[in-house]
Amino acid sequence: MTGTSVDLLPIADGPTTRRTLVRLLRRSRFRTLLALGLSVAATVVGLFVPPLLGRIVDVVIDGGSTSEIDSLAAGLLVAAVAQAVLSAIAIVRVASLGEHVLANVREDVVERVLHLPLADVEAAGMGDVVARVSGDVDAVSDATREAIPELVGAGLTIGLTVVGLGILDWRLALAGFAVAPIQLLATRWYLRRSSPVYAAERVALGRRTGSVTEVIAGASTVTALGLGAARSADVAERSAEANELALSAARVRTRFFGRLNGAEFTGLATVIAVGFFTVRADAISVGTATAGALYFHRLFNPFNSLLGLLDTAQDATAAFARLVGVLETPAPIERDDAEEPVDGSVSLRAVEFEYESGHPVLHDVHIDVADRSQTAIVGESGAGKTTVARLVTGIDTPSSGDVEIGRIDHRRLDRARWRRTVNLLTQDAHVFSGTIADNLRLVAPDATDTELRGALEVVDAAGWVDRLDDGLDTEVGDGGRELSPAEASQLALARVNLSSARVVVFDEATAEAGAAASRQLDAALDAVAEGRTSIVIAHRLAQARGADSIVVLERGRVVESGAHDELVRTD
Repeated sequence: MTGTSVDLLPIADGPTTRRTLVRLLRRSRFRTLLALGLSVAATVVGLFVPPLLGRIVDVVIDGGSTSEIDSLAAGLLVAAVAQAVLSAIAIVRVASLGEHVLANVREDVVERVLHLPLADVEAAGMGDVVARVSGDVDAVSDATREAIPELVGAGLTIGLTVVGLGILDWRLALAGFAVAPIQLLATRWYLRRSSPVYAAERVALGRRTGSVTEVIAGASTVTALGLGAARSADVAERSAEANELALSAARVRTRFFGRLNGAEFTGLATVIAVGFFTVRADAISVGTATAGALYFHRLFNPFNSLLGLLDTAQDATAAFARLVGVLETPAPIERDDAEEPVDGSVSLRAVEFEYESGHPVLHDVHIDVADRSQTAIVGESGAGKTTVARLVTGIDTPSSGDVEIGRIDHRRLDRARWRRTVNLLTQDAHVFSGTIADNLRLVAPDATDTELRGALEVVDAAGWVDRLDDGLDTEVGDGGRELSPAEASQLALARVNLSSARVVVFDEATAEAGAAASRQLDAALDAVAEGRTSIVIAHRLAQARGADSIVVLERGRVVESGAHDELVRTD
């Protein structure tokens, strides 16, 4: 596999993409064989039409009876109806197969992204991930519904029609093959120029999506800092790059179709000429020559469809390669023999951390959090508070030093168990589309309504949920009831309460709720933290004052630590 940029998730190469497609088709073996069988049957039935028409021509020329013509016409009708029915069913089955495979790909991609290290996903950028699971899936989906059924039908029609033309007369078949060099050269020219363009276009679309997503997500910050012009210029630059690549693809496509039209004219003229001279030499009948010309003319639409749809196929292939790139990205291996955390204690010993750019963040940090205690981490913006939270939750790995969870070193702690042991709650309390019950059962799928209500009562949210018309079954999130920041925070806290996590890191978890709801949410936070180890990235003095211990960070170093009263006495 290759990656076009170090900050993007990988893009699969051709062999890897093909192997993945074959593997996915094998998972749907019955659907694949049924779709292929129906497509072959529809094409074979259609092959009877040109010979029947040619036979009618010969009967007319020889002065045959009308009853014979009627029989041939009836055969034509049967063949046409049978081909239409079989083709319709085949198209549906091929499209169904494609949608089934695509559904598997979409689910596998989302599952893999959820299991990748969050630091890798963040480094790639939300735009790249969103573009893959939306734009790239849409590109493959469009091809699945429209292009793939037509491509399968066109490919079979071409192959079997060439066979039929050869059976009819080898000279006519040879004349038809005269156009092959023109078509092959045109196709080679197109593929050589279009493949890089489409691959670059998919990357450019991902970058454009990322730029737009970042502007929308940070609109308030962009406005507050007066960055509107700069961000608009960045979006415009990304859009111009994507548009230019789209125009380049259109220019290549137009030239390709011009070459195909020339090939059609040359091929049909050659077949007709050979048929004329062969009939004049009494080697074949006029009906056979007619059938040969009809066979070749019958190739026009499928061949143009096959080559013309290379445009859609190229786009879909580039998109599919990006999806496969995610599927083939190694995820951390979950080890059954990994050690289980002994308790909920957390220790950072001589921890150093710096970003890949070389920017140092933490320097020789020592923090000890006792099991079932609460520690507040305070400091100015940029002091390293959130970096500590990311290290404790396993999002980032220290450049040096040790992070221990439950007295188990991070190098010996399985990632899956780490996630189950440590929960992170940030100020961005996301509400998923679905009911309130669905949101809560994300962490406890088997929880009863009584248990859900109990979790809401712990965070003082049962009251407003009960007042809703549908209670726990109220639709929230996108398209549903909009929750206030305080309500969203309570829902997130209730989720944590339902989880089995021994350690919870609150990274300014209630900052978005506002001052009016701060006291209520602080009480809810304390209730959720009861019986757990909690680390609170504090932004209000009240949160820090109630903690068992306070760690003060300054420029990535621990400058003070101890209980609130101790720190007050030492000024």
